[in-house]
Amino acid sequence: MLVIGLTGGIATGKSTVSTLLQTHGVPVVDADVLAREVVQPGTPALAQIAAHFGAGVLRPDGALDRAALGAIVFADEAQRAVLNSIVHPAVRRAMFWEVLRHWRRGERVCVLDVPLLIEGGLWKYVAKVVVVYCSPEIQLQRLMKRDRSSRQDASARLTAQLPIAEKVQYGDIVIDNSGTLQDLESQVSGLVTKLNKEAGWWWRVSWLLPPIALISAVWILGWRTVRRAQKSTSKKRRAKA
Repeated sequence: MLVIGLTGGIATGKSTVSTLLQTHGVPVVDADVLAREVVQPGTPALAQIAAHFGAGVLRPDGALDRAALGAIVFADEAQRAVLNSIVHPAVRRAMFWEVLRHWRRGERVCVLDVPLLIEGGLWKYVAKVVVVYCSPEIQLQRLMKRDRSSRQDASARLTAQLPIAEKVQYGDIVIDNSGTLQDLESQVSGLVTKLNKEAGWWWRVSWLLPPIALISAVWILGWRTVRRAQKSTSKKRRAKA
């Protein structure tokens, strides 16, 4: 099974691409959804959060009070780091089990929809990285329209993120969402065809013979590491020239 990482910038259309992939029958593991699930009442992550931040971050029904927690972590980088150290590992574990579940079902391809795929380093552990791109100006205009925010506020939100141009450098496949929805649908359709073709015939064999799947995964990740090192070396050489 090919495990694909899907990412993009705010307002580039990553969620739309994720939805389109699902209409083509491609299973998508959404990190944002899992991030909410791992802090539901009764979960170890929520217990850790309450133990560190206090009962004030819980609602009367025992659910997480996101507003109260946000008021703490957004004003304190150290506290935000603590929260991330609790939630991120829980999300990664949940993602692993979701991928395993899709593999056991015999899926050809599984997509990990992760906004911070690059920033969190998860791009290293997928077979391919798909980046949803649009020009920074279009991204800005879409964000302003979506959130009904001023140009200044929207620009500040974009500045706080890794620029989409930098994310593109990590992409094995780039989907340009600067055009119409029809253009986007065409690109996604082509992507699904490409991924299913690359999954090849061996996906059935790897499902029946787990050792083959393990060897294949190690090979893919090893090749990604080599290829990324080659790209990095090439960029340094061009910079020096």
